[in-house]
Amino acid sequence: MVKAVVGANWGDEGKGKITDMLGKEADIIVRFQGGANAGHTIINDYGKFALHTLPSGVFYDHITSIIGNGVALDIPVLFKEIQSIINRGVPKPKILVSDRAQIVMSYHKDFDAYEEERLAGKSFGSTKSGIAPFYSDKYAKIGFQVSELFDDKLLKEKVVRVAEQKNVMLEHLYHKSPIDPDDLYKELKEYKEMIEPYVCDVSLYLHNALQEGKHILLEGQLGSLKDPDHGIYPMVTSSSTLAAYGAIGAGIPPYEIKQIITVCKAYSSAVGGGAFVSEIFGDEAEELRHRGGDGGEYGATTGRPRRVGWFDCVASKYGCRMQGTTDVAFTVLDVLGYLNEIPVCVGYEINGEVTTEFPVTHLLEKARPVWRKFPGWKCDIRGIKKYEDLPENCRNYIEFIEQQIGYPITMISNGPGRDDIIYRN
Repeated sequence: MVKAVVGANWGDEGKGKITDMLGKEADIIVRFQGGANAGHTIINDYGKFALHTLPSGVFYDHITSIIGNGVALDIPVLFKEIQSIINRGVPKPKILVSDRAQIVMSYHKDFDAYEEERLAGKSFGSTKSGIAPFYSDKYAKIGFQVSELFDDKLLKEKVVRVAEQKNVMLEHLYHKSPIDPDDLYKELKEYKEMIEPYVCDVSLYLHNALQEGKHILLEGQLGSLKDPDHGIYPMVTSSSTLAAYGAIGAGIPPYEIKQIITVCKAYSSAVGGGAFVSEIFGDEAEELRHRGGDGGEYGATTGRPRRVGWFDCVASKYGCRMQGTTDVAFTVLDVLGYLNEIPVCVGYEINGEVTTEFPVTHLLEKARPVWRKFPGWKCDIRGIKKYEDLPENCRNYIEFIEQQIGYPITMISNGPGRDDIIYRN
């Protein structure tokens, strides 16, 4: 059986915690898209971790963690991450890497930084992890696939061709030093040494696992609104963030995905630019940011302050629909306990008309939030295990949001730890 854990919004919804929690029952966890540009924060018995490339199942010794073919594989980052968790007492995880995954090269990061510099005030707020240049090269068919590391003749020819193409841009667009093909070849040989023990035909491995009745979790990065097709284009990521892409990015049939757990925050947050209708500012935002998550709303990769806002029913309903949601996991609800009243965005006013359907970007830029306010519960809900034990105002908030988005909230996270969860039928 295959389950997917994906995000409903702009990312940072708490998917890492939910994946880590569901990992108890899983055999295999697969990262199927994205790269080291966004992080998952996880708190468990070993401590607090920010993972960027590793799947969130690496803390269980019964799990095989897989980097699927859809991932932007940054080999040095992966190795640094493996070492960093081992150094903190986590047993060495079992990791497999798809032979069809493609490699983030050092020049991808350079091009990412050069382009942000060139765009200046009109930049995309990139984390400069090389993601857009990487996926551009993948689809322009000049990327390096892991399997190619094992064909020396091919590599020697390809580094010359790639350097030639990149150097035109480096010289004429960015006015930077050219790439030496010999350096490129050396970089790839180092990567081969590092990755060789982990390389595997992942789609065949997963095919056999499914035949044996194994439990597989697909772990998505970012959320629906960062999808390049269905998100707030162009302020999106470069790989599909939807559960449907899990089949492609892992190499399994789409009909095998039986459960899609879409993670929603009890308020909103986002890193990077782009339309964010329910965003709040000033002291109100600073207090929510300071209290949010565990240790506040700051990016797991960049450390930069996240933009924050109240819950957005319009964006979340759309995000859940695009994911094909079967279950909603509602996270960081405990954070809202300090509020006397809690605003919720229930519609968008665009050109004088109110809509509850999520529009395309140029209309989204004009949208103004329509608010509805709910009385707060003014107490700490951490430690509560049963839904009926939550304060009435808290249950009213959950049930109103469930009714607005139209998908069942079956898990409620009321704290950062693995066991801070309330299951609801």
